[in-house]
Amino acid sequence: MADSRVWINGELIPADQASISVFDHGLLYGDGIFEGIRAYNGRVLKLTSHLKRLYESAGYISLKMPYSIDELDQAVRETLAANDKTDGYIRLCVTRGTGTMGLNPYLCEKATVFIIVCDIKLYPAEMYEHGMAIITAATIRNHPEALSPRCKSMNYLNNIMAKIEAINAGVAEAIMCNHQGHVAECTGDNLFLVKHESDKPVLITPGLNAGILEGITRNLVIELAEEAGIEVRQMDVTRYDVYTADELFLTGTAAEVIPVTKVDARPIGTGKVGPISQQLITRFREVVDNAPED
Repeated sequence: MADSRVWINGELIPADQASISVFDHGLLYGDGIFEGIRAYNGRVLKLTSHLKRLYESAGYISLKMPYSIDELDQAVRETLAANDKTDGYIRLCVTRGTGTMGLNPYLCEKATVFIIVCDIKLYPAEMYEHGMAIITAATIRNHPEALSPRCKSMNYLNNIMAKIEAINAGVAEAIMCNHQGHVAECTGDNLFLVKHESDKPVLITPGLNAGILEGITRNLVIELAEEAGIEVRQMDVTRYDVYTADELFLTGTAAEVIPVTKVDARPIGTGKVGPISQQLITRFREVVDNAPED
């Protein structure tokens, strides 16, 4: 921490000196957007995809970006190099900027942009090997017509409330349903289940209309499954579908790909990591070891 550097509005600053104003609307109102990005072997995974989503989020909330995509691309790489990291987690944040008390975003003169590079480990190694237990949260996802979940905003209180439920239940993650009662996603990860139909595996995941974040890792796993000849269906998913799945796993930039072997104290399939999950986890590791940039 003491030797790390944070990029803020075009400058690399020692982490222990990095700060933003208490009048920044990102702090006061959660008015901002972010991206979580991974670097493997000195290369940034899917950086263009992350930056494209960041700019789409900015457009959705009418946030004027003070830097171009090319400039932020370079800033991410500079921050990674300044922290002497070949493998790490990158958090790129854009807030509305410093303004006045009150909600009016147009009184903020300029957006604040900062980039943090650090290590991250969401779950213990044994969960990746043997699978994790999760629950279904009572807290539902925000209504998609209130705030689109495809916008990766800084306002995560909805997710945090469900995360509290998971921790209080003694597990690390929780499934969140949408306003229709369909399974949407977990507090920080997308969800996939496997069903075997006539001895042929089918990979199922909630569609974008379920009110989910369109995860970069989610899209990569869909690509890997299709390349392997596995049918992928994006469709409405119920708790019944989850409970009766043959396999289940989660995906996310920070989480990567992690198997789930128990939901609400019910074993999924055999209660062990399934072959399709393992196949896609292995393939994912092979891909990120080469860290394709797009």
